[in-house]
Amino acid sequence: MRAQSIISAGLASLALAACAPIQYEARYGPPPQRVGPSAATLPGVYADGPPQIMWQAQRSQCVPFARALSGVQIFGDAHTWWAQAAGRYPRSGLPAPGAVLVLEGYNTPYRGHVAVVTAVVSGRELRVDQANWLNSQEVTVRVPVRDVSPNNDWSQIRMWHIPSNAWGARIYRAQGFIHPLPLTLASS
Repeated sequence: MRAQSIISAGLASLALAACAPIQYEARYGPPPQRVGPSAATLPGVYADGPPQIMWQAQRSQCVPFARALSGVQIFGDAHTWWAQAAGRYPRSGLPAPGAVLVLEGYNTPYRGHVAVVTAVVSGRELRVDQANWLNSQEVTVRVPVRDVSPNNDWSQIRMWHIPSNAWGARIYRAQGFIHPLPLTLASS
């Protein structure tokens, strides 16, 4: 009887451990490093590997994935993140590694997306890691994002489409970047 309860307790702890949050590096390895400017002109050629769909990764949505990877402690739908960050986190139109890129919905104001910047390649291109971009709860890493706004202000972007190995046809409106240092710490 005692052996059975020890085995049951062991199996229960293994099941609970599988549900525990796993740190990004433990799951995917170290985050991608900054890539030199020469890579910006050669889509699909990166010092840290090509864009990749991590099907074997634990399934996720963009919000919990971005929160865990960036440390930005905002909850709720992606379309609410920009407003929620006001007064809590620095917001800007300039990308930086670790910042959260916030996209507006493409066909309704109640849709949005968040992704984490992992590398700034040039003034018009960066890399993000994100979840559920292809709507299959997948994690995609090292995904190129290009600023296509007329004023070079990151207000309009185009995302690399991994399955077709080409730039996506749709242009998305970006609200900007939420930087992970809370304003209370940034002002200290």
